[in-house]
Amino acid sequence: MIYPWQLEDWDRLQRLRPQWPHALLLYGQAGIGKLRFAQHLAQGLLCESPAANGEPCGACAACNWFSQGNHPDYRALLPEALAGEVGQAGATDDKEKADKADGEESKKTRTPSKEIKIEQVRALLDFCGVGAHRGGARVVLVYPAEALNAASANALLKTLEEPPAGVVFLLVSARVDRLLPTIVSRCRQWPMPTPSPDGARTWLAEQGVGDAAGLLAEAGGAPLAALALAADENRPLRDFLLKQLAAGADCDAFACGEALQKLPVPVVLGWLQRWLYDLLAERTAQRPRYFPAAARELVRCAEHIDANAFARYMQTVTRERAVENHPLNARLVFEALFIGYRDLFV
Repeated sequence: MIYPWQLEDWDRLQRLRPQWPHALLLYGQAGIGKLRFAQHLAQGLLCESPAANGEPCGACAACNWFSQGNHPDYRALLPEALAGEVGQAGATDDKEKADKADGEESKKTRTPSKEIKIEQVRALLDFCGVGAHRGGARVVLVYPAEALNAASANALLKTLEEPPAGVVFLLVSARVDRLLPTIVSRCRQWPMPTPSPDGARTWLAEQGVGDAAGLLAEAGGAPLAALALAADENRPLRDFLLKQLAAGADCDAFACGEALQKLPVPVVLGWLQRWLYDLLAERTAQRPRYFPAAARELVRCAEHIDANAFARYMQTVTRERAVENHPLNARLVFEALFIGYRDLFV
């Protein structure tokens, strides 16, 4: 199944079936269901009895294999860290080959990679080099495409430049700006829109989510991200941070470091960047986007910020974003960031 706001995209995409591209790049905001859409599309391409609109029947042998994660003509190329979360057909075989290339002795001790490695792409070449088991298409899902590192991106590029017959690549990305321009140019680009606010709120209400409007604002309009926020066990820590940020010059940087040190750095940086965006909005006479409930606190803070210091601080946070997945000491990173935040106020 796909989400209600994706139905129009699905119908438009089916017009490509007479001349289906060898590589399709689905991109858009994180949290709008691009992965589910790509999986549904992959199943539809492999289905042996698809509906008139291209949707999979869900009952044929191919659909059963796909749902069980063992369709022989499907591969999912994704970081090891996402293998358990996504649980996709074909991901295991290529991961095992990549593990052997890395060395069996390190499998139990190393942290699962957040990148798609070159060994995984090389293992994919065996899949692309043989004929389809069922005589139809072979499908490769790459998610998220921005997880390709330099080596794996160049290896995949060679395959996209000389695509094997009968192989369809589905690339999914929330950060298309991080992809090699040459990879983007080899794909048929398909932007996935964010659903309308009314449609997203209605869907969230159907899922039993309270304060759908507030959660949707914090998630930037992405309904799946809002749904995840509703169930986020770190919500009390997020509320703690917002209170500290609202304190402006009285923000306790060391208390923030102590309280937040066990959280992933990207999560905290995301909260901080949203708050900074709303501060900038207040300074430019706009409405806050992410935290409308904190409008009064944002106004108060915005009145006492030094504009030049704020611009420099925004650059600092952006640089931290670039290295957010490196194994740095989270507590020290947070303390330095919030000391810098406190110094913005005059």
